[in-house]
Amino acid sequence: MEDSKVLAYLPNPGRLWEILIPGRILYLSKREKGLPYTVWAALRHKTLICLNTHYINEVAEFILKGGFIEDLKELKVKRREYKIDRHRIDFLLEKNSQKFPLEVKSCTLFHENIAMFPDAVTERGRLHLETLAKNKGGILFIVNFPYAKFFLPDFHTDPNFSEALSKYRNNLLIKAISVNWKEDMTFEYVRELKIPWDIYDKEAVDKGAYLLCGRLPKGISLRVGSLGKIYFKAGYYVYVGSGMNSLVSRVKRHLSVKKTKRWHIDYFIPYLDRIKAIPIRSSISLECALAKALERIAHSNIPNFGSSDCNCISHLFWFRDNPFEQERFIEIILNFRIGRLRNLIEKSLSPLD
Repeated sequence: MEDSKVLAYLPNPGRLWEILIPGRILYLSKREKGLPYTVWAALRHKTLICLNTHYINEVAEFILKGGFIEDLKELKVKRREYKIDRHRIDFLLEKNSQKFPLEVKSCTLFHENIAMFPDAVTERGRLHLETLAKNKGGILFIVNFPYAKFFLPDFHTDPNFSEALSKYRNNLLIKAISVNWKEDMTFEYVRELKIPWDIYDKEAVDKGAYLLCGRLPKGISLRVGSLGKIYFKAGYYVYVGSGMNSLVSRVKRHLSVKKTKRWHIDYFIPYLDRIKAIPIRSSISLECALAKALERIAHSNIPNFGSSDCNCISHLFWFRDNPFEQERFIEIILNFRIGRLRNLIEKSLSPLD
């Protein structure tokens, strides 16, 4: 099997951008039906990350029965797969005949010592929060990273889920724990994570910076406003913009077909395919810092594009290959979305924390 390609089933609905990068080592197990293998885990920065969400409820049951979580240790596991209001909840716990529904989520998105969930939009997850809050239940996030110390909802990726989690935080028991995985796919409980809601309240806003990423299938010459005629060679482009008044509406406008050409990117974006919008919500402007970070890893740029009102060389960068398959590009997204929150959290902590 060495140096050969095999098909494997990945039981994980997330995007996993920071994990499924070419060259990453994956751990597989044999299957009896369907595809020959199941993806169990990936090795990232010498740390084993479990990707098999089907197994996470086994982890949760072990944690619950072991009494590792202080606020849950007096509750008994009554059964798995508990149905409420047309929703299937992972666990029904009970104490003195009092029912307590508990949903479990597997978290694989982390950077430095902060974990976030989800890494993809989950409307089903948001609806679960409504049901759990109405029935006075809880949600348990199992973070597959032993060095995490803090947990936050990923307000960059899914603001609706994050807003719901924040809205119900006084009606729900919300817990996040980290586990450490070993090569034989056994695990050990590490710690309960702090949830710095004050940082969420400050940073989960409808403003910030964004990246527009897309592929230009073949080279073209275009006239771009005051910049004049420019030749764009085939490849991948990443544009950095800012929406400090309304991030959602700014990105939505860029992606709309019918619009008045106002910014340089408006002339170029109709020719791109495979477009991805990456919002980076923040209380401060990060646009130029993002541009400088991309300048260091891009293969080239379009001079003065999108940067007529600042000192940046450009806000449009060219990559020969798909940047989402390059770890340095993913690290920039993680640094600006998650890494910068570490300083904010540390400043907000008291010496006793």
